[in-house]
Amino acid sequence: MAFVNSIFTWLMKKRIHQIELFMKYPHDVQQEWFHTLIDSAENTEWGRLYDYKSILTTQQYQERVPIQNYDTLKPYIERMLNGEQNILWPSDIKWFAKSSGTTSDRSKFIPVSEESLEECHFKGGKDMLSIYCNNRPDNQMFTGKGLVLGGSHQVNQLNEDCFYGDLSAVLIKNLPIWAEFYRTPDMSIALMDNYEIKMDRMAEATIHENVTSISGVPTWTIVLAKKVLELTGKSNLLEVWPNLEVYIHGAVNFAPYREQFKQLIPSNDMYYLETYNASEGFFGIQDQDGSDEMLLMLDYGIFYEFIPMENICDENPKALLLGEVELNKNYAIVISTNGGLWRYMIGDTIQFTSLSPYRIKITGRTKHFINAFGEEVIIDNAEQALTKACCETGAEIKDYTAGPIYFEGEKAGGHEWIIEFDKQPDDFEKFIDIMDQTLRAVNSDYDAKRFKDMALSRPKVHNAPINTFYNWLKAKDKLGGQHKVPRLANERKYIDDILEMINTSAA
Repeated sequence: MAFVNSIFTWLMKKRIHQIELFMKYPHDVQQEWFHTLIDSAENTEWGRLYDYKSILTTQQYQERVPIQNYDTLKPYIERMLNGEQNILWPSDIKWFAKSSGTTSDRSKFIPVSEESLEECHFKGGKDMLSIYCNNRPDNQMFTGKGLVLGGSHQVNQLNEDCFYGDLSAVLIKNLPIWAEFYRTPDMSIALMDNYEIKMDRMAEATIHENVTSISGVPTWTIVLAKKVLELTGKSNLLEVWPNLEVYIHGAVNFAPYREQFKQLIPSNDMYYLETYNASEGFFGIQDQDGSDEMLLMLDYGIFYEFIPMENICDENPKALLLGEVELNKNYAIVISTNGGLWRYMIGDTIQFTSLSPYRIKITGRTKHFINAFGEEVIIDNAEQALTKACCETGAEIKDYTAGPIYFEGEKAGGHEWIIEFDKQPDDFEKFIDIMDQTLRAVNSDYDAKRFKDMALSRPKVHNAPINTFYNWLKAKDKLGGQHKVPRLANERKYIDDILEMINTSAA
């Protein structure tokens, strides 16, 4: 296995030269991809609609094609879901990545072309290994297996030729043979839909393997780790997998989980590698050991634009090209891809931490949200849940805010709410239950995390005294129409501040 490991490490490191090329010539690489994408799609229905044949410059493209989101592309995607082809992209689209919904849909379905699988998602996976092998030339990763935590949805068949599942399920189903050989557990377990049974089966299937790497969202990785330790009676994962050397993570902010991972994997040599991979594409990889910045990957069949957040509410916001961005400013990402997404705003916000090469960090979403565990609860979800809870308990809400409760010891995470009522619910506990049930009904990712309280427990709700939010805004010198209570936040700054004020007033 040592010889095989050396061969794989050598092969993976060969890609580094190409990565260095786009780091050195980022604008040339992006221009090349822009023209490739436009030329490829000129005879699609979308390409004919916007006359791609006559587009010669990025300026013409920006002037002609409006900024898109899922709702504007939805009519085209629905036709593709029904089997129509050559709509947004010329090659046949047989796969769709199912992800959390927009304001009008419980879930959205992102088209995944053969090109986006090979040139983006799989290329990103291989580059992730290339960068790791380059940074750790003495690694022994390929002497064992990689434990991969798949998604929460089985692959499902839409019709004779079309399939969908969450992104990880789509990727696992299409993995090349060599990659399948090096991963664990087998596909029958990795694609299980019932997460309670899945965690048990994954633990049972992997405790006797030589696991050298783990890939997955921190939320579920912690749940699995606790199952493994419970099953084996060991005190940490290195006692189960002594050759474990790298943890690859993404999707949510890793900072709140870092201390727990240090306890689960007590080694100063453990390598943590962050990636930025979404249903829409693979965007970034942490390329420097010890830095949480991610290298923006520029040769994956994606053409990038960036909207300054101060302009995001403009009717026709101006999008900047890569060469126009500045350091430490918040931008909404706009992408055009080899999967048929055109000037598509994915909803994430980033800052550039370096312009040579282009490195980024994720700063949040274009709207308020909670995504501490991969649940992606947006304000529309919250409003629907609160409206139904009020309707069924006779309550009226004056103001509210919510944030995450992070994992602590053996406890699951959760959401903590502070709600000030104009009219109290006739049954406070019933109000919480209806709110929780409605969130599960309108958001499939929240529902998955709430299953059996495995990752998210029942919401913790504080019934706030009258004028709580008025007094809080007043104390912050933020009374007035332009200042609003933050409805949802992906950290605890507002929750802790308001609770401290309530407790101080009550003392």
